[in-house]
Amino acid sequence: MEHIATFPLPPVSLVLGGARSGKSTHAERLATGTLHGAAPRPAVYVATAEAGDTEMAARILAHRLRRGGHWTTIEEPLRLDEALHRAQAHGQPVLVDCLTLWLSNLMLAGADLDEETDTLLQVIDDCTAPVIFVSNEVGLGIVPDTTLGRTFRDAQGRLNMRIAGRADRVILMAAGLPLVMKDRPSRSLPP
Repeated sequence: MEHIATFPLPPVSLVLGGARSGKSTHAERLATGTLHGAAPRPAVYVATAEAGDTEMAARILAHRLRRGGHWTTIEEPLRLDEALHRAQAHGQPVLVDCLTLWLSNLMLAGADLDEETDTLLQVIDDCTAPVIFVSNEVGLGIVPDTTLGRTFRDAQGRLNMRIAGRADRVILMAAGLPLVMKDRPSRSLPP
């Protein structure tokens, strides 16, 4: 059933998974059309991570090196709505990696999470190029032992449900394998 998760891309896709599940790599291959070994096509990468320490800086560098030079990168930790507007101007598939870090950034900034999610969903409806979101599935593990951890886990679950509800395609990654959970191919945009 992997052929479903190729081109043409639907207007909105969500790739979920745990840590090191292969979600970013799979999403990158979807955006560039290289899932089955084709030559990469240009795409836009909206990065929400910030290099707050050397370990995170190394992770960001590894992602950049893996992606290669056919990406236009927009770094935006908070204003995802504005980044998507900028990304649309390129007329190429857009990959947002990742909603989990965006949510964390919003929480640390004291933002209204429901309002920010509402704004993001409004922007998604206006997108003219395919958008692929990457997000962590954090609700499958143990219950966090802190209030902040539980608040984050719950907020991540609500965000994932809202994006999945709007998405045309939802893929769950586990051990590097994609499981297509939702697919509405009739709404596909041209590649």
